[in-house]
Amino acid sequence: MHRAGIGLCLTLALGACGGGGGELSLTEYVERLNVTVEQARQDYEVLVASPHGGVLIAEGAELNRYTPQDLQTAFERVREIESAVEQATAAMDPPSQVADLHHLFFDFDGGFIATQEALAARAGTATDWEELSNTAEMAAYRTALAADKQDCENAQAEVNAISEGREVFAETPWTPGELKELFEVVLGCDGYPAHPEDVYRPQATPVP
Repeated sequence: MHRAGIGLCLTLALGACGGGGGELSLTEYVERLNVTVEQARQDYEVLVASPHGGVLIAEGAELNRYTPQDLQTAFERVREIESAVEQATAAMDPPSQVADLHHLFFDFDGGFIATQEALAARAGTATDWEELSNTAEMAAYRTALAADKQDCENAQAEVNAISEGREVFAETPWTPGELKELFEVVLGCDGYPAHPEDVYRPQATPVP
């Protein structure tokens, strides 16, 4: 997945059992992960509020407030935010019972990243949005974004199935007195555009 886990939210409802060896307990894992994700979310919000970053959420005629070069600058910053999350999560040793989910959340899609970087480079040379909208790089990005959105929705459905009833891994053996960890995972898939096929597609500015 590519969106830096910016929309990810994990909440732990009950105390977790400790892990073995050097791995984190579930409580420690959730706490550290939420700190990382919250920092990424804050960084993204600062970016969107910046003179260049608003282009990330601009649609149609709103694009006329920005240039394709603004998109290049914003994408480069997004990649920095993503890289920070990649580094932080790669350094974590998740508890064994959520290791598969950790990889599901944070194995970044190199293909999508390459597509995004290619579009950023092309945006740097585009004279206007109409030109950029009709490039092969934009077509590839829209296709990849739609696929990434679907992957996010599939992952959310998988997580929901795993944690059905808010009990994680009901088959995991627990010693007497230990509580099953209850936690909720929200991937933030609603942060994707409703119509990925139309992102950064310009519209003419209405005549007053």
